[in-house]
Amino acid sequence: MLKYLKYYIPAVTGILFIIFIMMGQNYPTYFFIGWSLFLFIGDYILPRDKEIQTFSYPGILNFSIYINLPILICLIFLVVSVFGNQSPNWYVEMLLSMNVDFVQIVESFTLLDQLSIVFQTTLLIGILGTVPGHELTHRKQKKFDMFIGNWMLAFSWDCTFAIEHVYGHHKDVCLEEDPASAKRGQNIYSFVIRATVLEQLSGWKIETERLKRRNRNVFSIHNRMLIGFSRSLAITILAFAFGGLNGMAAFLLCAFIAKLFLEAINYIEHYGLVRERGKPVEMRHSWNSNHFLSSIYLCNVTRHSDHHRSTKLNFWELNPTHEDAPLLPYGYLSMLYLVLVTPFLYKKIMAKKLVHWDLNNATEYERNFYAVQS
Repeated sequence: MLKYLKYYIPAVTGILFIIFIMMGQNYPTYFFIGWSLFLFIGDYILPRDKEIQTFSYPGILNFSIYINLPILICLIFLVVSVFGNQSPNWYVEMLLSMNVDFVQIVESFTLLDQLSIVFQTTLLIGILGTVPGHELTHRKQKKFDMFIGNWMLAFSWDCTFAIEHVYGHHKDVCLEEDPASAKRGQNIYSFVIRATVLEQLSGWKIETERLKRRNRNVFSIHNRMLIGFSRSLAITILAFAFGGLNGMAAFLLCAFIAKLFLEAINYIEHYGLVRERGKPVEMRHSWNSNHFLSSIYLCNVTRHSDHHRSTKLNFWELNPTHEDAPLLPYGYLSMLYLVLVTPFLYKKIMAKKLVHWDLNNATEYERNFYAVQS
């Protein structure tokens, strides 16, 4: 039973954070610091997750993803009400009936608490929204999964991901034109800006071409980009209704940073790796990690080479043990903190890993690519 329950750790984390927010002053900060340390230390000391387990009840695993959406909704609107300037009376009165003085709780928060709420919420948008949304929007033939997955992505204003990632990135990975594949030495923040813009353009191009093939008007209800943006707009309008301008601004800030975090993960997944045009995507074209907590919190997207090998595999079916799959020195989430806070240190660490990749994994073309470019 434990092998099923471990995939509920993200949902439990979201619920615990909601509880810690409701506990008032200092507790959001305690949670953010404690969870970050738990992540770093846990990834470092826990045994590597190298096993492919068999599951007789996949519905339990799917539910571990579906349940994230209502938890994320509750978290977002709690955060909106924390920062908002006009929480609805029924909401405040409901909490008072439960002996919760919400106004007093909000007024008790320090600036550090507020920052902790923003950053932890942003991380949880990724963990409860973007990552499971990625998993579900790859299930193109399952309407319910696509519905839930697209709503999850709406919380980071990133409907493009369900289109460009699935139909663009997986085709162009590690080629020069792929906006989600980071070049060696590329600045993380310039990458985030460039990738965000180019992915939007690519998403519109892919969707426009699809609609033209079907003789549909680009500006119609059949456009998945427009549908996706309307979901995000609906959440934003609700945030305004629930928390006024301040609440809406808090949601948009969290959504913006969540998108930044997603692009930072994209940066990590293929940093410095190269593929020759016309050649198939191989195991060596993605960075992998078998660190336990990062794998659990990110739906095994850390087994990234196998995900690119077959997008039809469910997250619990991905193979973490391919010999040709290059490994990161730390877990994905630890690398996320590293690349955003100390990008110079990240590049120094990865320079050594890329030398190893050139010598042991790359083809002659791939090994000489950057030498020819310079």
